[in-house]
Amino acid sequence: MKWATSAFILQPSAFYNARLMSETPTTAPLLSVIVPCYNERATVAELLRRVKDVQVDKEIIVIDDKSTDGSKDVVAALAAQWPEIRHILQPHNQGKGAALRRGIEEARGEIVIIQDADLEYDPEEYLKIIQPIVDGHADVVFGSRFEGYPRRVMLYWHRLGNTFLTFLSNCTTNLDLTDMETCYKAFRREIIQSIKLNSNRFGFEPEVTAKLAKRGYRIFEVPISYYGRDYWEGKKINWKDGFSAIWTILRYGFFNDDASEPRTFTTLRRRGRLKRYNRWIWDRIAPFVGQRVLEVGAGSGTMTRFLYGRELIVATDRETPYLDRLRNAFRRRPGIIVDRLDIERDDNEDLARYAFDTVTCINVLEHTMDDEGALKRVNDLLVPGGRVIVYVPAGQALFGSMDRGIGHQRRYEKEELIAKLQRAGFTLEYIAYQNRIGKLAWWLNGKLAGRRALPSAQSRVFDTLVPLFRAFEGSNPSTGLSLIAVGRKNGTGLAAVTDGARVANSVAS
Repeated sequence: MKWATSAFILQPSAFYNARLMSETPTTAPLLSVIVPCYNERATVAELLRRVKDVQVDKEIIVIDDKSTDGSKDVVAALAAQWPEIRHILQPHNQGKGAALRRGIEEARGEIVIIQDADLEYDPEEYLKIIQPIVDGHADVVFGSRFEGYPRRVMLYWHRLGNTFLTFLSNCTTNLDLTDMETCYKAFRREIIQSIKLNSNRFGFEPEVTAKLAKRGYRIFEVPISYYGRDYWEGKKINWKDGFSAIWTILRYGFFNDDASEPRTFTTLRRRGRLKRYNRWIWDRIAPFVGQRVLEVGAGSGTMTRFLYGRELIVATDRETPYLDRLRNAFRRRPGIIVDRLDIERDDNEDLARYAFDTVTCINVLEHTMDDEGALKRVNDLLVPGGRVIVYVPAGQALFGSMDRGIGHQRRYEKEELIAKLQRAGFTLEYIAYQNRIGKLAWWLNGKLAGRRALPSAQSRVFDTLVPLFRAFEGSNPSTGLSLIAVGRKNGTGLAAVTDGARVANSVAS
């Protein structure tokens, strides 16, 4: 089954064949077309007709931004005739970015594409634009007006402004786009719905580009045709929006918007930069790690990189932004699988098919509401004789604003952790403290200063001094900021797991 477009022949993968020519829409369509509309009476009906005629399983979500020219009535009449159209009214005029946020929130399709309500862009090119996503090559696709033809030749200064904004955006994101300001952007739905966007007007384009780049998504460009219009025809963007775009590029290109990321993002980002500290953790747990490893709460993949080279690594997380980062970082690395796992849920049994001999829970249990239940689920995923490696914050007396700031539910005492492992079906094999000097810094910041995160400068100084701290505390400190515990699943039959006492002795030495 093939479709001709103005640029090339589209050959969809077999999985999507039925979706691309579907006459009966499924519950979740392949494509959600988001159409922000403000005073586009002259073009919106023809635009929606062209969108409707595209042979793909879709929904059309029109967000009317409090139009005053009758656009709302035109769309309402078409929505009454065409079930594909979902007509949503904004309570007051807020701008294109606000309308897009509403449409993205409402989208149900597997892929989301942006479509202006004018006739500058050709909906017949949808199939070309979504092809890299359908084929599994891309997470996001930009349609480039300046790499495709036909293109209406007009408004040189407008083109020059677009080129400058794209150049500035590329400088801050390290992307190589030719048209950042293009309307035609297609996304996997779970990606665009996981990003918190703030811009109300035309700042949507540089903001979403910067946030996509920071997460490392696979962004493709395809050439598209462009039929630009003049201001007398209804074009709305102006020079003020250009200055606003520059500010948005600088704001989101150079600085992180932590509100768009999971609660633990800032902490994990800083922790990922602590190369000596992460090596210290790895050196302590490495003797216990087998060849078939489930990593719970892999986050940005700091520990996954140490695990690389083993027979099988299944790196998991429950947060979409972390899963996307993991997939993009390890997509072409043999032996690494990325999968979603919420250790607080009971629907993870299918992972047991991998026959794990090791499960790592590094800085995970302290974030769970039911840590004993989580340990029991880990037990169910291990083969008999397999190990769980737990790394948690130690000392309940240290619990303070720093813990609350990064989502800790608790800190652990040694005997408490041992008892929870045993009740979950594990035999304790090894337990020890780590990072004795870190207790003082944590107390000063979290209990005395009331900070909610460790300052970046302190983190860098600490990492520089890690070799000194390692030498200071030796192999078996009597206290520490963290606890390392290793439990073996009760039962026998795993030849790959070595004698616990010998491994523990090697770590102590």
